[in-house]
Amino acid sequence: MEDHDTGAGAPEVGVSRASPPSGGPSPSAGRPRQAGPQSGNGQAGDAQHQRGKARKRRKRRRGRKVFARDDSPLATAAAVGAPASVGPAAPAPVPLPSAPQPRPEQPMHRPPMQELPVFAALDLGTNNCRLLVAVPQRHGQFRVIDAFSRIVRLGEGLTANGHLSQAAMDRAVEALKICGDKLRNRKIRKARLIATEACRTADNGVEFLQRVEREAGLKLEIIDRRTEARLAVSGCGSLVERDTQGVVLFDIGGGSSEIALIDLTGQRSPRLANHIVSWTSLPVGVVSLAERFGGRTVTREIFAAMVDDVAVRLKSFDGRDRLSHVLASPKFHLLGTSGTVTTLAGVHLDLERYDRRRVDGLWMDRDSVDRMVEKLVGWDFQQRCANPCIGADRADLVLAGCAILEAIRAVWPSERLRVADRGLREGILSELMADDGVWRNSGRGRQ
Repeated sequence: MEDHDTGAGAPEVGVSRASPPSGGPSPSAGRPRQAGPQSGNGQAGDAQHQRGKARKRRKRRRGRKVFARDDSPLATAAAVGAPASVGPAAPAPVPLPSAPQPRPEQPMHRPPMQELPVFAALDLGTNNCRLLVAVPQRHGQFRVIDAFSRIVRLGEGLTANGHLSQAAMDRAVEALKICGDKLRNRKIRKARLIATEACRTADNGVEFLQRVEREAGLKLEIIDRRTEARLAVSGCGSLVERDTQGVVLFDIGGGSSEIALIDLTGQRSPRLANHIVSWTSLPVGVVSLAERFGGRTVTREIFAAMVDDVAVRLKSFDGRDRLSHVLASPKFHLLGTSGTVTTLAGVHLDLERYDRRRVDGLWMDRDSVDRMVEKLVGWDFQQRCANPCIGADRADLVLAGCAILEAIRAVWPSERLRVADRGLREGILSELMADDGVWRNSGRGRQ
């Protein structure tokens, strides 16, 4: 935020720029009196002279400006820098105070404002590279001032080979160079740069991050699955309404899927993550599942096999029943944060172009979700490519995401699903700002 001139040098309120300073000599002091017409003993001339002086004083008291004519000897001499030649009958010039000029680079029309601290969050996932830069707003909220997102498919081939391919690493490094430039162009107070499942499981994940540090100038940390689940919950706190009793939040990623069970039947804390009663991270995501079962040609039998694969993994989740006491309540719902659910929402809204403002926070009922999944399963690869909310980049992944969603819905059936176009980055920003005290210091409560 730019600093602006506070108006230093401007006249005080109620003082005209053309008025002489109080307590100083009169502009006419020392001026030779011009001879005027007199009658008899000169009283008429003196009276006329006094009336003229009174009129001049009244004009000056009213703050009227007095200007020298451009064709006067004074003005002409000043223009060429020569001394003025003034005869004995010529009036002495009235001094004009120079008006202070504002500095062009610092205009005077706005008072100075405190510069807001800038925070940044970067998430390098199995499929995407995403960056958010934001400044805090009112309590618990922030305003994004810069963003970047690119599909890099870092985990491409990881399931079969166990390591990151050269082409995938090259794509990711190029995206991270752009992120690095954006971060270096701003004064960042705090930032957190994370890498998730692809770098967690690849046998060359650490070596890849060393290359990122050398070439992009960014030092990323590999977070564990528990941290990933907590950050996903933190990023979606504002989408859970005050009267909610329970939520199953899921984040379907490229290489893993995080699921958190949130119990809100007790006293609610400002941090949603404090209410996690159970969580799991399935080592399966849209990229890994599509690579094993195929993503371009997906028959109904293949789709059912994908759902079954995820269902088996969910059966081994020991804490899956921790919300059984609220499952039948109308104040229980699912909350999905991933490309899968945002895609379903875009198709549901029949958007000609994806619009985050319409998707983020959208409620979908059970029947609407059923219809959208059925529609996508019935489309071939070209039809999926042609949809503006899917496109060629996601056409081979979206059905794998739908399979994971269907397995989750079978374990935690709900009449309502809320869609979140937010996640890890927003969670990072929320935690960075809360820990820094930007909302607490504003006097509007604590995070």
